[in-house]
Amino acid sequence: MAKTNSKKTLIFEYIQIMFGAALVGLAYNIFLLPSKLAAGGVSGISTILYELFQYNPAYVQWLINIPLFFLAILIVGKDFSAKTLVGTTFVPLVIWLTHDIKLLVDNPLLGAIYGGIMLGVGLGIVYRGNGSTGGTALIAQILKKFTGISSGFSQLLVDGLVVITSALVFNFELALYAMISIYVSSKVIDFVQLQTSPTKLVLIITDKEEEIQTIVREEINRGLTKIKTLGGYSNEEKTMILCVVEQSEAVYFKKLLLEKEPTSFVIFLNASEILGRGFSKARYDEEEVKNNLRM
Repeated sequence: MAKTNSKKTLIFEYIQIMFGAALVGLAYNIFLLPSKLAAGGVSGISTILYELFQYNPAYVQWLINIPLFFLAILIVGKDFSAKTLVGTTFVPLVIWLTHDIKLLVDNPLLGAIYGGIMLGVGLGIVYRGNGSTGGTALIAQILKKFTGISSGFSQLLVDGLVVITSALVFNFELALYAMISIYVSSKVIDFVQLQTSPTKLVLIITDKEEEIQTIVREEINRGLTKIKTLGGYSNEEKTMILCVVEQSEAVYFKKLLLEKEPTSFVIFLNASEILGRGFSKARYDEEEVKNNLRM
């Protein structure tokens, strides 16, 4: 049974990688290339070479990505899996298959925004499948190996060099739009990869533990965690209650606290990813827990 589930998970991850890579390729052909946006990475390099020499972007990306993949294995010694190879080859394949697509957007602002969104969604899905599209990430790993600088800074240097080159080949305005696209895609990647939802982490410091607990469990039907704390000014022991609520529930919860426990100290924080019963969309359900215990 475990082997079957593992195999299904692996197949689903490969499907995610191919679907995400397809979106990356479409984002390039529909938005980035027509708008002349070299938004970092190997795709940015292929955009510049297409403008200068009319080289086919798909062939350029294959010629850069495949050797980099094997070079990174030899030099860095990192365990690059078949998933990375799939992502590395599938993006140029989609670009090659859809090079004559009719839906094109050549407005640089629209290209930066929509291209960044589609690119971010695609890469986020690839990362969720534990894959990679290679490109400058491999260059950054090699650079890190020989210079000792961090992976993030290596990536910034490589992508920054691509954008600066695009400013010289095209113009500084298009380079600015390319940076906008990079920023948009990075935010969308986080959103997709973390499945960020409009949730709030609520911290409540109170000496009326039971009352707050009743509100959380009965009024908004959520789980909670209790932590004993000590007041820095009063030196009195209090309880800090942590719970997570949806954005719509946060408004209602705030109203309840103001009405029933206005003396409690409450903090609402944005939460990115919440896992676990009572802290995700799966609500706290005491009756179901009791039934499971009986079983």
